[in-house]
Amino acid sequence: MSGFKGRDFLTVNDFSRAELFEILNFAQELKAGPAAGSRLLAGKTLGMIFQKSSTRTRVSFEVGMYQLGGTALFLSAKDLQIGRGEPVKDTARVLSRYLDGIMIRTFEHGEVEELAAYATIPVINGLTDLLHPCQAMADMLTILEKKGRLQGLKLAYVGDGNNVANSLLLACSILGLDIAVGCPKGYEPDGEVLASACAHAKANGTEVLVTEDPVAAVAGADVLYTDVWASMGQEEEHAARVRIFSPYQLNSELAGHAKADAIVMHCLPAHRGEEITEELLEGPRSVVFEQAENRLHVQKAIMAKIM
Repeated sequence: MSGFKGRDFLTVNDFSRAELFEILNFAQELKAGPAAGSRLLAGKTLGMIFQKSSTRTRVSFEVGMYQLGGTALFLSAKDLQIGRGEPVKDTARVLSRYLDGIMIRTFEHGEVEELAAYATIPVINGLTDLLHPCQAMADMLTILEKKGRLQGLKLAYVGDGNNVANSLLLACSILGLDIAVGCPKGYEPDGEVLASACAHAKANGTEVLVTEDPVAAVAGADVLYTDVWASMGQEEEHAARVRIFSPYQLNSELAGHAKADAIVMHCLPAHRGEEITEELLEGPRSVVFEQAENRLHVQKAIMAKIM
């Protein structure tokens, strides 16, 4: 566990390739023999702050802490004074005196950074509007399981350049995958994230492509990935986004430009018939539910290492 204890997990960008592979390898060990991790966090407590609702994040972190021998506390905005105007920095310092770690799922990425800056215990980013690092790590574990490697593969993401796309850009470029993002003009990934991913790709001899052409994005891909077109907080834009994103639907025609053995990924929840067809989501190449399961194993590895 050396080199990890006490660190935050806010973005994969804060970790080296070797460290990310160490987390993935440990996740594989915990998945293969869960009993081995059953006392790793005995007597420790994780506080889980939810400003955004969740299925996978809440259940996987809560079950993960239980399986590691610890306890998880669910803290919604209604349960905390932070929901009534208490500064994040005050909440961070108070919770640090009760807990051994904090997981937060919220809107503003700056809120997570502020929480981590003032907390004296590890903080895990369970999702922000900018990044979704735990999801990206679960995705990398799933690809590793299905393809036997990460380096030299191509991941194609089509749709909105959102928090999932941002974290995939960073994870792929650090871990040695080529990544192509196909998205409409005006819906590209974050500029700073993209610049960072390009720098990693240059150092690692891999490629990063952002294009408006979905066919160019998926051409020759080993992994096909999409996400909802309207994330939480964007519901009012839904109808407009459906019109704009319709050429980027992950369907059999678009998937035909990828490799024949390309796997299909989606971080869920999915809007079947919008960003992905029922046929692909439920088809033989889909690894969507393996991805969902791997949130548990990756997050257990992260928590055990940093807490």
